[in-house]
Amino acid sequence: MSETNDYVIKVSNVSKDYGRHHILDSMNFTVPKGSIFGLVGRNGAGKTTIMRIISGLQKPSTGTVEYGFDHKKLGNVGALVELPSIYSNQTARDNLIFQYMNLGLKIDESIDKSLEFVGLANTGNKKAGKFSLGMRQRLGIAMAMSGNPEVLILDEPINGLDPQGIILIRDLLIRLNKEKGVTIIISSHILSELSKLATDFAFVESGKVVKEITADELENAGGLESEFYSGTPEQLLPVLNAMGLRTRIDSDGIIYAKGYYNLTEVVMAANAAGVNIARVVTKETDLETYFVKLVGGESNA
Repeated sequence: MSETNDYVIKVSNVSKDYGRHHILDSMNFTVPKGSIFGLVGRNGAGKTTIMRIISGLQKPSTGTVEYGFDHKKLGNVGALVELPSIYSNQTARDNLIFQYMNLGLKIDESIDKSLEFVGLANTGNKKAGKFSLGMRQRLGIAMAMSGNPEVLILDEPINGLDPQGIILIRDLLIRLNKEKGVTIIISSHILSELSKLATDFAFVESGKVVKEITADELENAGGLESEFYSGTPEQLLPVLNAMGLRTRIDSDGIIYAKGYYNLTEVVMAANAAGVNIARVVTKETDLETYFVKLVGGESNA
């Protein structure tokens, strides 16, 4: 991307060393404006380090981070990296008030609106130390959103949550992105959850980005794929397309079809069209398997 307004963050050849330990190794990726950008990698791959760098908490040893917006304006970047900084002996509202004061913001009705947005409007005088992990994460997101930032940076926000907590965080982030236009950068080692949320992905391994991919490309990478063998593949192709399958044909006449289907219905439709199916070979590739194949070895997810 060459136009500044096409992206919010561009990481170019960023490395980070701690003494002799190389944490990041010439990392490159671009975060499109308005996206939910997923950084995917196993534990220890370098996700937290790069998030601390792009949020301004650390400086890279080498390389540059470019911003497509005024990132130096206070409150324009919201970050929840590692554990949220919450006062356990204070209420959710008091925590937000302290955050507003830190940012020099006016204490007004936007605090209550923010609590309502993240589902914490009815917590009253309950101290944050008594909150569940999911509630603390939602409070942390509300605090990171103080000042209406253009970019929200979240490091493993669903880690350790139960299924209901994951759903609440996922729905909250989608609403923030769609309703408020916030670009979200989120890291996780749980690809199956990020795939339900993110629009773009960067796969991180050993301090490097090994692949950038869109949600559509990732969807096509996983799922059910079948190989259809027929003496008349050109005639079989429209039959499979009519069944809602995504197809391609190679030089040998083998049709590769992506998607789920009822084989009996496909065979009947082919017979009705006067097409013979000689053989079908089906395999399923889930997204976790795709990730493991991409980076090599066993996943620690």
